[in-house]
Amino acid sequence: MSFAPFSFVIGAHLQYFGTGETLMSYKVGMVSLGCPKNQVDAELMLHRIASCSDMELCSDENEADAVIINTCGFIESAKAEAINTILEFCESKKQTGRPAAVIATGCLSERYREEMLREIPELDGVVGIGCNDKITEIIRRVAQKQTVSEFGKKTNLCMEGGRLLTTPPYSAYLRIADGCDNRCSYCAIPSIRGPFRSRKMEDVLAEAVSLMQKGVTEITLIAQDTTLYGKDLYGFLALPGLLTEMCKLDGIHWIRLLYCYPDCITDELLSVIAENPKICRYMDIPFQHCSKDILRRMNRRGDKESLLELIGKIRSRVPGITLRTTLIAGFPGETEEQFAELCEFVDEAKFDNLGCFAFCAEEGTPAYSMDGQIDEETKQRRQDIIMQKQCLISAERLKGYVGKTVEALTEYYDGQSGVMVCRGQKDAIEIDGKIFVRCGRDIGEGRYINVKVTGSMDYDLTAVLSDWRDMDDNSQ
Repeated sequence: MSFAPFSFVIGAHLQYFGTGETLMSYKVGMVSLGCPKNQVDAELMLHRIASCSDMELCSDENEADAVIINTCGFIESAKAEAINTILEFCESKKQTGRPAAVIATGCLSERYREEMLREIPELDGVVGIGCNDKITEIIRRVAQKQTVSEFGKKTNLCMEGGRLLTTPPYSAYLRIADGCDNRCSYCAIPSIRGPFRSRKMEDVLAEAVSLMQKGVTEITLIAQDTTLYGKDLYGFLALPGLLTEMCKLDGIHWIRLLYCYPDCITDELLSVIAENPKICRYMDIPFQHCSKDILRRMNRRGDKESLLELIGKIRSRVPGITLRTTLIAGFPGETEEQFAELCEFVDEAKFDNLGCFAFCAEEGTPAYSMDGQIDEETKQRRQDIIMQKQCLISAERLKGYVGKTVEALTEYYDGQSGVMVCRGQKDAIEIDGKIFVRCGRDIGEGRYINVKVTGSMDYDLTAVLSDWRDMDDNSQ
């Protein structure tokens, strides 16, 4: 058993003090699963643990006495991964006594408040998202052999405070809102995370400055719906204004947008992206489908024609932009004709990056009990068809980069092959493709370099070094 397969691992050494004397020495490890928003939650909790005067950070899983599993509970596969991870550590506790305690936090805990301890009695703690800010208190209670079940209001989720970054030192996620009001019929997020709520712009900008001071040069903005940012606080869509202010920060080189809802992509937003070179020419827009009838069943808007029109406008207003999307195949009631329409949409839209998922019926959502449920074999076949199409489209679009000089961000050096592994503006961290730059030397991580593209694959590019500059020389 090892922490290695999981997204990240970090530990904290906790000296627990009671009435003036040391009662025990406790070491805490954390495994965080799921999306970047969950990762930010974990980073906030880790900072709370690390900031206590009686804690010492470590990262050796063999020394962990307690493990926090920060779970994802969005879809069936994520739930299965979280449960398997919990059971793995619980089994180790039973067999070896280490860890001495297992604590579950995150979306699975929040979604299944009553069931968690009942179904997995080996757990020593189950914590809802509204109590993340109490994590150090909960650890101490668990250290005293208490079984803890702690929940609060979803809206109590703390989005402010210091973070212990688990991304590379040059890149970080910046959450601008949490929760969701869209209530798509297949999605459990509103019931898990609560209503959409934006952070104040001054708080977001202050955190951006803090990240910049730590050496972060690439910031990825995240929320369940980034384009809705500010509507609840200010009465208007404030993302364009936030981006404009962020672009004034000298130390930030790239700003990237994830999870943009189609309805809120305005002309103002596109103008801000087009006019500011710090904003990556990149948008992740989860369209999910294109059939008008299926979109209505999903409680979403639009149709094939309007979505293609939006895509055309985005590409016209922001030349060279990379568009990424996600689609759902096999939604209840999806006919062969509607699936054929989805295939035509993929062919015509020619997305740069696309992920297609077979519909997964999530309990508690309207789609769970909809009529017209489709068998697993058909859903999987349709998913495979879409992904096969996209593989060809991605490969063809990448050919257009060959011979061009592009800017790339260095990630690490592979000494065996002599290449610097990089990402371009078209590649979100941990999501999209890579640029393999044959240079024969380690340039160092977090550098922005110019490379000439020499070849393309299905999802990646090869290149040679054109020139490179320190961040001090190209931070603007």
